[in-house]
Amino acid sequence: MTKTLLCILGPTAVGKTATAIKLAQQLNTEIISADSRQFFEEISIGTAKPTTDELALASHHFIGHLSIHQPYSAGDFERDALAKLDMLFKQHDVVIAVGGSGLYVKALIDGLDDMPKADETLRNELNALYAKDGITPLQQKLLDINDTLYHQTEIQNPQRVMRAIEVAIAMQQGFVANRKKHARNFKVVKVVVDLPRDILYDRINKRVEVMMQQGLLQEVEKMLPYQDNYALQTVGYKELFDYFKGEHSIDKAIDLIKQHSRNYAKRQITWFKKEAPQNWFAPNQVKEMLALLSDANN
Repeated sequence: MTKTLLCILGPTAVGKTATAIKLAQQLNTEIISADSRQFFEEISIGTAKPTTDELALASHHFIGHLSIHQPYSAGDFERDALAKLDMLFKQHDVVIAVGGSGLYVKALIDGLDDMPKADETLRNELNALYAKDGITPLQQKLLDINDTLYHQTEIQNPQRVMRAIEVAIAMQQGFVANRKKHARNFKVVKVVVDLPRDILYDRINKRVEVMMQQGLLQEVEKMLPYQDNYALQTVGYKELFDYFKGEHSIDKAIDLIKQHSRNYAKRQITWFKKEAPQNWFAPNQVKEMLALLSDANN
């Protein structure tokens, strides 16, 4: 029998975790997290990791299994997740993958495109620009060169923006990615969980407020010695690092986290429309998702 990977995709705060758990319970299976922000043990509140209660409802993999001090790429995740899937498919006909990190989902489903080698001179120039003027000119540079890559990139992460600029410039100079899909010995069914934009944005705003109540500020304060670490170059942490530097007030930092999270959700939706244009559901349409899965396997 062909094994199936059911991918639950969707923007931040849409309710992917709860949906995946309900599906896992119905299918008596396990969940692979493809959310790159949830890999790290030291950061939990700002990454919206599943709670202890949620983890008890279904078996999860790749949650808090790394330290922020460990380098870990999408290629590393592809290798590790495929190995885990081989084990899980011995026990289950269907396994669920859930996440909003487009690059990591793509790595698991299709494998990664060949990438151009890093240009040390260009990277030094980009690092100097970032040190002088911050991330905004890097974002604009990427948008000007390649708007498609811009919408696929975690735009608040300077390292990812710089790498995307390197790739975009290489493409201008004639680099062509090898887009041949890597062979997989399982079927993939993609489901995108979405909500009307006003409802999604309201959920994002409220989630940020809840994170603050849960102690996000204290979590970020503990990470101050490591604020330049690659794993911490992400929404929810960068804004509060800037608060601790005295660059803006706590209220401004919270507003920026909400704004940047909404911007990130918009880019995620743009990416999913391209990568998974069909099979969009509301988070509570679990029966419809199961029917889709049944049809796909018949």
